[in-house]
Amino acid sequence: MKKRVIALVDCDSFFVSCEQADDKGYKGTPTCVISGKNGCVISRSKEAKQLGVRMGMPMFMARKEFPEANYIVADHHKYHEYSKRVMECLNDYSPDIEIVSVDEAYIDLTGTRRLFKKDYVEICKQIRETILEKTDIPVSIGLSYSKILAKLASDKAKHTGGIFKIGKNDIIPVLSKTEIDEVCGIGRANALTLKRNGILLASELIQKEDLWLKSKLGVNGIELKHELMGECVSKVSSKYEPPKSIQSTSTICDGTFSDSLDILKMELSRHLHTACARLRYHKGKCSAIGVMLRRKDFVTLYEKLNLIKPTDFELTLQKTVNELLPKIYKRGILYRSTGIVLENLSFEGEQLSLFSQENEKEKNLSKCIDNIEKKFGRNSIRTGF
Repeated sequence: MKKRVIALVDCDSFFVSCEQADDKGYKGTPTCVISGKNGCVISRSKEAKQLGVRMGMPMFMARKEFPEANYIVADHHKYHEYSKRVMECLNDYSPDIEIVSVDEAYIDLTGTRRLFKKDYVEICKQIRETILEKTDIPVSIGLSYSKILAKLASDKAKHTGGIFKIGKNDIIPVLSKTEIDEVCGIGRANALTLKRNGILLASELIQKEDLWLKSKLGVNGIELKHELMGECVSKVSSKYEPPKSIQSTSTICDGTFSDSLDILKMELSRHLHTACARLRYHKGKCSAIGVMLRRKDFVTLYEKLNLIKPTDFELTLQKTVNELLPKIYKRGILYRSTGIVLENLSFEGEQLSLFSQENEKEKNLSKCIDNIEKKFGRNSIRTGF
């Protein structure tokens, strides 16, 4: 198999970087972006990290503990505009670009050395300089032979000057220091399966036979192994692929454990709002919804319900969440995290069922919610629980 050269371009502290690019006065200061007027910290500058501000920290706590920091309500419309400008810069370097999120994209650089008359690391340096010059957004770039290795490299690039390369002779040393949980695409369930079988490091996974991996993880396990060995099984594709599911999960916002039903409802309402906004962004609807609670002892509880008709409307889904929560909640049990999962997704252009005719009032109200958030920031409006 011909070796590919894949880079992952990852914007650094993207939301904060956008705010600093928009207002130079924030540069070099402890700055945080918060999810809403009374929300949580969702992005931090390096100065805020050094100060001690924690991700997910409620704003009222952060302001009290770190009053010297700047706190800005998220403006997702602004971030999408900056994202477009960053991604447009990549078009100058390769036609093969796969945008995976608002702040990340894979780019296939195979063969571009002849075009730019530079080695691949130098090309990555030029990409960083171009993006910084045109958008004022700093990025980290991971470089290797597959998407998974490029992702591992990009994580390390944030602490090694902005670029990190995993070459042929680097693969085993890097994988020997990479815990199985750190590998992109493993997932909690598969990571647990591997740990139960004594596989704690990525280097131990690639030593397993394909048949064994298939029996434990399915075909994905074999693909994962070969990607980690530097074979580009999953190619960079510029074709848009809608998500198979959408989820929003996190630990309880104040970082403590809770058995309060009201707090859990509030957390789930927040996750539902985030998940529905993503669903509408992709112009999709869901036909199933799941509610997740994780106890203090890490035991995960999950309840799912199939819907009569597909929807993206929060008020309809909130009623279902309120029906599912009592099935897995027990008073007196401490919970550490919550989550919402939207499944059985359908999208515009797909053949929908007879039950999927849009209720015009729901459609208009959903548009109003999105427009309010574009103007006043994320979580500036929410459904009640």
